[in-house]
Amino acid sequence: MAYGAKAGDKWLVVVDGKEGKPYGDIAGSSLTFGPDSEHTAYLAKAGDKMLVVVDGEEQKKYDNIGGLIFSPDSKRVAYGAKVGDSLLVVVDGKEGKPYDGIGSLIFSPDSKRVLYGAFLQGKAFVVVDGQEGKSYDATGKGSLVFSPDSEHTAYLAKAGDKVLVVVDGKEGKPYDGVARGSLIFSPDSKRVAYGAFLQGKALVVVDEQEGESYDGIITSVGGGIIFDSPDSFHYLAVRDSSVYLVEEKIAR
Repeated sequence: MAYGAKAGDKWLVVVDGKEGKPYGDIAGSSLTFGPDSEHTAYLAKAGDKMLVVVDGEEQKKYDNIGGLIFSPDSKRVAYGAKVGDSLLVVVDGKEGKPYDGIGSLIFSPDSKRVLYGAFLQGKAFVVVDGQEGKSYDATGKGSLVFSPDSEHTAYLAKAGDKVLVVVDGKEGKPYDGVARGSLIFSPDSKRVAYGAFLQGKALVVVDEQEGESYDGIITSVGGGIIFDSPDSFHYLAVRDSSVYLVEEKIAR
């Protein structure tokens, strides 16, 4: 059990009854356990600087810090840091390239890879393992995903008034929009599916093959594209004010 506590004019974190070092302030919402429940991390304020404390060990101080996450195996820590007017990603204490801004930050399921969005001089792109992808007008916040085997990446990108899906750096067909939260890999990591909007209709796209058109695809709570196996999936669709369960089988 871990919690923040105030002693006099200082704040500290208590883990299993053991007090940590006192600081000027602690970002209580940042206090987190690693997925294995064996490690802790939080943000602390020292003077006019912020720092991350991992298992009681202090990391480098920055002007500001946010987006603190553990890797799935709990062995790595990553976060965004501000240095002057620039923002950068710090992974295992190692600083990435500075940008005008950074977006979503995620680890791969095997904890070996890092993926995040970045902004520089009015353009947006995705950084995969430290390598910058193609620039777009915007990249979809929260759309960055790794495949289950950690080998592939996918995300949404906006080019002009169109939205497209980028898989391993390869662009898909531009659409009028892509349903939020619909981008997903199949369980075997070989297929990519998402809901798209085209000329006032909604449809599901799998491996760039378009399905039947509907008035809408439900991707909110209780909805979305769900793979039942590597070659079958289902989703909820709307047509003429009725909701349908659509079950698809992919022919090899």
